[in-house]
Amino acid sequence: MKQSVFITILTVIAFAIAFAIYMYVFGNPANFIDGTTREQPLAGNLLATIYTGGPLVVLLLMLSIMDVAIIFERVFSLKKAGGKRSTAAFFKDVISYLDNSEYDSAIEACDKQRGSVANVIKASLSRYQELNSRDKKVEAEKQLQEVQRAVEEASMLETPLLEKNLIALSTIASIATMVGLLGTVVGMIRAFSAMARAGAPDAIQLAIGISEALINTAGGLITAIMGIVAYNFFVNKVDNFNYSVDEASYNVIQILKSK
Repeated sequence: MKQSVFITILTVIAFAIAFAIYMYVFGNPANFIDGTTREQPLAGNLLATIYTGGPLVVLLLMLSIMDVAIIFERVFSLKKAGGKRSTAAFFKDVISYLDNSEYDSAIEACDKQRGSVANVIKASLSRYQELNSRDKKVEAEKQLQEVQRAVEEASMLETPLLEKNLIALSTIASIATMVGLLGTVVGMIRAFSAMARAGAPDAIQLAIGISEALINTAGGLITAIMGIVAYNFFVNKVDNFNYSVDEASYNVIQILKSK
């Protein structure tokens, strides 16, 4: 629910920003020879050239802004999920506490570290202590089963947070490709229409059509490439987090088993 609300709000804000950039930055009359019609860009003026890409440029700008926003959100979220210290240093301290049966100190270290790995380890240790304090007669095998279940439950809670907005990032990349292709087709239709007119072809409309086709193609590809690269990068980061969680929880369970 929260994820869908975030994407909805982000879409509205990104569209408003993209429309403002398209109309008042790219479409600034000072960028054109004919400031009123805004059809002939000044020589070498990139902003005006982008404006001639047509209304679909607004959608491509919106998608690129959403790409950037989600990338920043994921960077900060995954950094937070990593905890305050390096995972290796944190886990070394936890192992040391567990070897000495200092479970409270290990849980306190998890509270200070925070992050996905720390949350999973804390869940397993808290369940282990709960079983020991509640009923000393609980069999060791049953204790380990309950601890394993706590680990699985904690992992199931952490994984969606790590993968949040990744589907949106992948979807944006796919949509950007389609929007760019649509802009290409629309631009070529305009160009061929200008060439098919009776008498001499309309040079201005022909140039606008070709410009629209190429700009939308480039915009769609740039946005899609950015989204795909970011998606694969974050998927790899999430896989590394999951591996760290699995490794840490396995080692903790083995230590508890030896106790």
